[in-house]
Amino acid sequence: MIETIKSIILDFQEISLETGVPRRLQVEAVPGKATVCIGVRRSGKSTYLFQVIARLLDEGVSRENILYVNFFDDRLHNLKQEGLSLISEAYYSLYPEKKNAETVYCFFDEIQAVEGWEPFVDRLMRTEQCEVFLTGSSAQMLSKEIATQMRGRALSWELFPFSFREYLDYKGTESAGPLSTKKRLLVQKVFDRYWETGGFPEVAGLDRHLRTRIHQEYFRAVLFRDLIERHDVSHPRALTDLAHRLVDNTASLYSVNSLTGYLKSLGHKAPKSAVSDYLEWFEDAYFLFTVRIFDASLARSKTNPKKIYCVDHALVTSVASGILVNSGHLLENLVFTALRRISPDIYYCKTKGGLEVDFVAQLRDCTRLLVQVCESMAEPQTRKREVAALSEAMAELGLESGTIVTRNQEEEIQVACGKIQVVSAWRFLLNLPE
Repeated sequence: MIETIKSIILDFQEISLETGVPRRLQVEAVPGKATVCIGVRRSGKSTYLFQVIARLLDEGVSRENILYVNFFDDRLHNLKQEGLSLISEAYYSLYPEKKNAETVYCFFDEIQAVEGWEPFVDRLMRTEQCEVFLTGSSAQMLSKEIATQMRGRALSWELFPFSFREYLDYKGTESAGPLSTKKRLLVQKVFDRYWETGGFPEVAGLDRHLRTRIHQEYFRAVLFRDLIERHDVSHPRALTDLAHRLVDNTASLYSVNSLTGYLKSLGHKAPKSAVSDYLEWFEDAYFLFTVRIFDASLARSKTNPKKIYCVDHALVTSVASGILVNSGHLLENLVFTALRRISPDIYYCKTKGGLEVDFVAQLRDCTRLLVQVCESMAEPQTRKREVAALSEAMAELGLESGTIVTRNQEEEIQVACGKIQVVSAWRFLLNLPE
């Protein structure tokens, strides 16, 4: 095995790096801590590692000081926890002069594929002169595993599929500063394409047929590799049927009881506790996200119905049966993923008068963003309803501004407690903080 690992290390040093589109994620390595990049499968984590490696090489770091291992490499299929020490052994047998003399930059891709990897990384950081970068497809690396096993020796960063800004970068379209008429039209044209293709880097330039097939392959890979295999699910068909049900109901309310009843109607014997686990695992895999009601009482927040969103609105189009999902739901999903990139604390809101607002986002600077999503405000009744809900929520939360995101309408509406900005989706995405 040690000779195989040596080959893997040397093979990587000979390849040219495919660095793709520079991502707008500014990861800062902290001395003494592993840098962990997590996110859904195929969101570009490996490519992002290559971008970090390319920056190090540009700064003068020798290629020999880069140790890169992808744990999805078939040659490492039988590598177990006790065998992980062979990696450092293989590296230092190739470069004995570097041991405790030079900093080695260790990049371990999809390391969660090896169970019990945490003690190895922890030991490596304590005993060797190195900086460690990890990627993984499971949010458990962020919460349970990192917190318990790494003992505060890791800092995690989330990587999602392309944001709209990153998609503009991919297309080579300038979006900074004031937009001239020509520039604005170009940005809008790119947004229409982003609306169709979504943010997964691999499908960005593909036609609809190929994109749909690849999205469906992602869906199956998440279900079987990140959920069924990882958690040894005893009712795989129930989990698959639940995933389809949730994608079909994107941007809609659900309760564990209703989902359990649905699975029972299909003949599955999955108990409520299993359904709760499945929902948590979907979120662990950065695939489906649950949004709770905004309430000071945690108990009420947990018992009220919740809303479900997918990591990518175009993946919904490729996977959903098409019966229940409409363009309004997709727009709401698009807004959710944009908000989720900048904050994990997102809720929906119900006013005392029973009116619903789609999102309350708590930002890192402790400010709150109140966002309603409405495809079109052309219908007077729709306009009245959306404005009433948002202005009522603004008054209750003590906010002087709110936002209504539409497909292509823009205006400013004065209400009793402040003002409501009606903005088109493309402009909303560009106005969000990075």
